[in-house]
Amino acid sequence: MGEKVLLRHEEVPGIDRLEVYVADGGYTAARTALREKTPAEIVEMVRVSGLRGRGGAGFPTGVKWGFLPKDSPKPRYLCVNADESEPGTFKDRQIIEFNPHLLLEGTLISAYAIQAHVAYVYIRGEFARGAAILERALREAYAAGHFGRNIYGTGYDLEVYIHRGAGAYICGEETGLIESLEGKRAYPRVKPPFPATVGVFGCPTIVNNVETLACVPLIVGRGPEWFRAIGPEKCPGPKLYCLSGHVQRPGVYEAPMGISLRELVYGEAFGGGIPGGKKLKGVIPGGSSVPVLLPEEIDVPMDFDSVAQAGSLLGSCGIIVMDEDTCMVDALRVIARFYHHESCGQCTPCREGTGWLERVLEHLEFGGARPDEVDLLLRIADNMMGNTICLLADAAAMPTRSFVTKFRSEFEEHVRLDGCPKRLAHAEG
Repeated sequence: MGEKVLLRHEEVPGIDRLEVYVADGGYTAARTALREKTPAEIVEMVRVSGLRGRGGAGFPTGVKWGFLPKDSPKPRYLCVNADESEPGTFKDRQIIEFNPHLLLEGTLISAYAIQAHVAYVYIRGEFARGAAILERALREAYAAGHFGRNIYGTGYDLEVYIHRGAGAYICGEETGLIESLEGKRAYPRVKPPFPATVGVFGCPTIVNNVETLACVPLIVGRGPEWFRAIGPEKCPGPKLYCLSGHVQRPGVYEAPMGISLRELVYGEAFGGGIPGGKKLKGVIPGGSSVPVLLPEEIDVPMDFDSVAQAGSLLGSCGIIVMDEDTCMVDALRVIARFYHHESCGQCTPCREGTGWLERVLEHLEFGGARPDEVDLLLRIADNMMGNTICLLADAAAMPTRSFVTKFRSEFEEHVRLDGCPKRLAHAEG
């Protein structure tokens, strides 16, 4: 797959401007969808394409759209989840800042498909630049008749609003996002009911990720068969991969779903390997919330099913690479600190568990840990998993389990030496 479709801006300078986007074929798929296809036909095209949500869950998008109740008299809403906050993940930001009309065109087609007349783009509060770019692109698109009343003379109306987020990780959870959008604290909701039946303002709502919606114009414009021919049969399509940590060339890369993790880390067209010729110690394949993989496990194809079979999760494809010098206790401590800080506090296992994990890891890293505290980490994680309303507790527990299990000797060494050996060696000069 040589052509870049999601990172189109790398081949077409200035595509963030409407005139360049249109000259490159932009909004052609939207015109086709609204003028020549019924909403049901668009839903079917997306279902047949095999598109799975790119936000982390990997649920089939067309199937999700099909959950909307057909007999509800209430209005429907589309929410674009642009609250990209997972550590190690920065792919949606590329689309928002460099190709905003691709996202807006996907929003238009998707809103038409589910028969929503209002769409909200909920963008992470810290993305001030991205929000400004989206606002400018939206004004351009409105002025050209791509949004508003009677779009393309079809009688279809759509209003789109850019909503700056509340600056918390939990706002990226779809029901937390909905609560925040309604002006409330972003406490995730108990499900069911799911947003498809009771979402924004109590109405049927679809929440889709930025990259997911960016795929929709490609599916409509090039056909679901084109999309389905890219990558594995059950997880097809182009994909954005974020590379960070100890790699020669960190950044966002586009490749087919199913490319191997090893190719992404070591391939000349991607990460280019570990700086200084050092050995690989571990890789987190899907953002900080998923289990770490060992060097001998990175031949896994990067798709939802294969990574799950390997014992981790594809998540948001935020790949974090750690070389042989990385202290895995300290790496886990940083992760635990993040989730402790971001826990909304609604559920006791998460509110207390994330803080407890951080405190134990501080004992291990800085001294004062008891011998039984390595196993204590596992017990805390076990009691957090599956016992909360949303998955934030799991996001802290899953890496804890994998780090302690796969690097147990390193954790035990910290207990024996009463602190991190690297810090102790540094202190001794």
